[in-house]
Amino acid sequence: MLADQQILRIPGPTPIPPSVQRAMAQPMIGHRGQSTSDLFARIRPKLKRVFGTEQDVILLTGSGTAGLETAVVNTVAPGEEVLVIVTGAFGERFMKICKAYHLTTHVLQVEWGKAVNPELVKTFLKEHPDVKVVLSTFCETSTGVLNPVKQLAAAIREVSDALIVVDGVSCVGGVETRMDEWGIDVMVTGSQKAFMLPAGLAFVAASERAWRKIESNSQPMFYLDLKSHRDNLAKDTTPFTPALSILFGLERALELMEEEGLEEVYLRHTLMMKMVRAAFTAHGIPLLTTEKDASPTVTAVAPADFDAEVFRKKMKSEFGLSLAGGQGHLAGKIFRIGHMGYCSAADVLLLVSAIEIGLMRIGKSIELGKGIGAAQQIYLNERVGQL
Repeated sequence: MLADQQILRIPGPTPIPPSVQRAMAQPMIGHRGQSTSDLFARIRPKLKRVFGTEQDVILLTGSGTAGLETAVVNTVAPGEEVLVIVTGAFGERFMKICKAYHLTTHVLQVEWGKAVNPELVKTFLKEHPDVKVVLSTFCETSTGVLNPVKQLAAAIREVSDALIVVDGVSCVGGVETRMDEWGIDVMVTGSQKAFMLPAGLAFVAASERAWRKIESNSQPMFYLDLKSHRDNLAKDTTPFTPALSILFGLERALELMEEEGLEEVYLRHTLMMKMVRAAFTAHGIPLLTTEKDASPTVTAVAPADFDAEVFRKKMKSEFGLSLAGGQGHLAGKIFRIGHMGYCSAADVLLLVSAIEIGLMRIGKSIELGKGIGAAQQIYLNERVGQL
């Protein structure tokens, strides 16, 4: 392989489009000048469309985890009870943030690799009527599960007035998101996944109901105070220094998404998911999630007869192709493939071809081309009349 060639197929950070890279290479400008205000004014409506909200989307200079912590400290008052739905490592991260702030934290554990059942959440809330905020992941990055947050929000509203806070870090921008329509109170994501940017920006959108709670919250905060960010964004600025280079790239990334069309973006991600899953299924290699629970942005593979870590290392050494490992108790047992953002069906076909060679290299007996054929057939079936 070429010494400096790296092929990222992990669930973040993801590859960056060349035009986004060029946008980020623009000369620096003053972050309090009119040009920066104009940039915010152009970005704001585009972000709303991706989130499916009429509310402004707050831009924080920080990682996705900064966005998760922001959601917690702004929506939960001292002494209140929260419910964290844990379907993987990032549900656990929500739990750790809540416990760090000494909140009364209830945890609903779901088997890793499975999506949450909204009916279980309804039952739990009936038994714990003092819960004020429910926190869940949308795509659980560590397992490749897409939780049914639309149905989850509807179920919660039937039995509780609790706010509904969702971590959408590894799927917003790659899957349909209708925050207002679904009744989600806070949605969080980050820049380095489906938004096709480097890490460094967190996005947080809050409903009118959430803003009423935020405005009355006595929880101490400073940098993460959403009220300050909201008031400044209304004037097309930020309370603290923004990550301007990434914002240059964000504008271009949003333009690319609009040029493709958001519905087409979502269809592309679903197509890539189906192609990847079909390829492994053709070889009889188990996947961690069912098709019903699978995320369009990341697939978790759970091999039964070969070492996931040995395979990942072989893909890296032979092709410069990075796959992600498992997290928590799944470390060493699974590997994960990111197919989001700047990624296409052609990239998936290249990926599957390399994977088949990698499997042969580590001694697994497979029929070369069987996975590629399955992926190709999915493409042809899904893209009838496109050529």
